[in-house]
Amino acid sequence: MIRPTTALLLCSFALLAGEARSQTGDAEFLAAREAFQKGQGPTLDGLVARLQGHPLAPWAEYWQLRLRLAEQPSGAVRAYLERYAGQLPANRLRADWLRQLARTNAWDEFQREFPALTEPDTELRCLSWVPRMAARDATVGRDARALWLAGGELPAACMEAAALALAAGALTENDVWARLRMAFSAGNASLAKSVAALLPAARRPDPKLVEAAAKNPQRFLEARGLRLDSRAQREVALFALGRMAASAPPGAAQLWTQIGTRLPAQDRAHGWGLIAVAAARRHQPEALDWYTLAEGAPLENTQLAWAARAALRGGDWPRVLDYTARMDSEERERPPWRYWRARAMAAVGRSFESEALFTVLAREQNFHGQLAAEELGISTPARNQLPLAADIDTVQRMPAIQRALAWYRLGLRYEGNMEWIWAVRDMADPLLIAAAEVARREGWYERSIATAERSTQLVNFELRYPVPYPELLRASARDMNVDEALLYGLVRQESRFVPTARSSAGAAGLMQIMPTTARWVAARMGLKQWRHAVEDAVDANVSLGTFYLKEMLTRLDGSPVLASAAYNAGPGRAQAWRADRALEGAVYIDTIPFTETRDYVRKVMANAHQYARQFGHSLVQLRARIGTIAPRTAAATGAATGEP
Repeated sequence: MIRPTTALLLCSFALLAGEARSQTGDAEFLAAREAFQKGQGPTLDGLVARLQGHPLAPWAEYWQLRLRLAEQPSGAVRAYLERYAGQLPANRLRADWLRQLARTNAWDEFQREFPALTEPDTELRCLSWVPRMAARDATVGRDARALWLAGGELPAACMEAAALALAAGALTENDVWARLRMAFSAGNASLAKSVAALLPAARRPDPKLVEAAAKNPQRFLEARGLRLDSRAQREVALFALGRMAASAPPGAAQLWTQIGTRLPAQDRAHGWGLIAVAAARRHQPEALDWYTLAEGAPLENTQLAWAARAALRGGDWPRVLDYTARMDSEERERPPWRYWRARAMAAVGRSFESEALFTVLAREQNFHGQLAAEELGISTPARNQLPLAADIDTVQRMPAIQRALAWYRLGLRYEGNMEWIWAVRDMADPLLIAAAEVARREGWYERSIATAERSTQLVNFELRYPVPYPELLRASARDMNVDEALLYGLVRQESRFVPTARSSAGAAGLMQIMPTTARWVAARMGLKQWRHAVEDAVDANVSLGTFYLKEMLTRLDGSPVLASAAYNAGPGRAQAWRADRALEGAVYIDTIPFTETRDYVRKVMANAHQYARQFGHSLVQLRARIGTIAPRTAAATGAATGEP
C-alpha cells in the first residue's frame, strides 16, 4: 500500500485531521461495501451511522439508498441529491433513479430529472426519447437519429425506444435500413438481426440467409440461386461481400465484378467501397483502384480514413487532400488528418493554407503537433508551468479529490480513478497542474500523467513525463545498450509506471510482459523463475522487457518505430507492414492497420522525444528520430524458433 508523502501530510492541520478520520473508519467502510454487495440492508444501516466524517461516507449513504431504491420516496432521493449536488455519488444515484422511474413508467418525473444528469449513458439517452415523444417534442427526431446512426452496439432499451420512435415518426424506415447497413458493414450479424426486427416482416432480411452469409460468404455469393431482387436480399449480399473481402479482397473483387452488375449503381459502388477498405487495411496497392470504382456511394469516415492512408502509402497527395476533405468535420479535425492535410497542401502548392494548419497544430503537445512544429522550424518547447502552493491546497481540500485518494489508499484504483476523473473534468489549467502534482506525490502516476495532459494553454513537462525508478530503468537501458529515452517512453505508454498493472490479455508489470514473451526471453537469458519475475519482481520485469526491446531493435534495423510496433503487436506484423519501397516513418506509423498499435507507436515516439529533451540529450528532431522505414524486400525475414 502506497502511503502519502510527508510533504502532503504536513500541508495543513485540517488535512491531517481528515486523514486520521479516514484511516480510523476504513475498516467500517469496507464492511459497508461488502454489506451492500451482499444485500445486507440492516448491517449497512448500522455501518452508515458510524461513518460520519469519513471521506467516503457519501458512497456508503448512496449504497444505503440504492439497496432499496424501488421503495424510496422521492423526497429521500432528492434530499441526497441536494446534499451532494455536483458530486459523483449524487450523479450515480440520479442515473439509477432515472432507470427506476423508467421501469415504473413515471415519465413525467423522469423528464423533470433527466436534464440534471451529467454525461448520461447511451441507455438513458435512449430512454429520454420516450417522454419527449409523448410530449410531441419536435427535436426528439433529430436527437434520436443522431444516436441511432452513430454506430456501435446499443442496449436493449435503445432498441425498444427505437421501435417507439419508428411508430411515432421520429425515426423512419430508411433510418432503420441505414443502421442495418452499418451493422452489416461492421460484420455484426447479431446486431443486424436486432435492427432488422424493426422492419415490417415482409421486407426484413431472412435470418437464415444472414446466417448463411456469415458462415460461408463466398459460397453464399457463388450460389446459383442467389437472388438480388429486394433490398433485403441486396443488403445480405453486401454483408457477405464485406465478410469475404475482409480475408480475401482480390477474390471478393473478382466475384463482385460478376455479381455487382445485377445491383443498382449505388449498391454496386458501396460493394467496391467494402472491398477497397479491406484492401487498404492489408496495404494492397489495388485499394486505390477499387476506391475509384466506389465513387458514387457515400463513404463513411472509416472508409475515407483508409482511402487517405492508401493514398499516403502511394504518395498520392492530391487524393490525400480529396479524401480528408470528404470526412465529416469531427474526423477531419483530428490531429493526424490536420497534419497530413497540411502536408498534402504543401505538396500541391497551397503553401499559405498549409502553414496556417501547421501553425495551429504546432501548439498541441502530441505526436502530430511536434511534427507540425518541426515543419515550421519551431524547436523551443512551451514554458514549463509549475504548480502553485495555493492551487495545490485548493485541490487537496476538494471532497471529490479526498474521496479519490481515499479509494486509492484502500487499493481500489478503479473506483478512485472514476472519482478522480469526475473531479478534474472541468478544471482550469492551473488546478489541473496542481491536481497532477497531488497525484504524483501519492505515487499515483497514471492519474498524474492523465491529469497533466488535460491542460491546454499551460504545460508542465515534468508531470506529463515523470521519471520514476531512475536507477532501475537507467541501469537496464545502459546494460542492454538501449536509448533510455526510448525505454522511458515505452514504459510510460505501457503501464504509466504502475508496477502492479495487469491487462485483460495477461500482460503484467511496468513493461507489461506477456507470459509467452516472458518465457521466451527468460530462456534466452537463462532464467528459470520467469513467472515470478513478470508478476512480482519489478527489477526482473524491467530486465525482461528491456531485453525484448533490445532484441526487436537488433532484428528490425535498429528502428525505434519498428521495435515499438513489434513490442505491441509482434515482430511478424511489424515486418509485414513495411512497403515494397522505403517509407517515411510517419507514413508507416499512421498506416498501421491496428488502431491500438498505431496510437501506441505514435505515443511511444512522442514520449521518447520529450524524455530525450528532458534528459538533456543532443536534440534530434522527432522526424529524424522516427526516420525512414526500409523496404520489405530489404528486411530481415524469419523469426527465432520458439519466438512468441
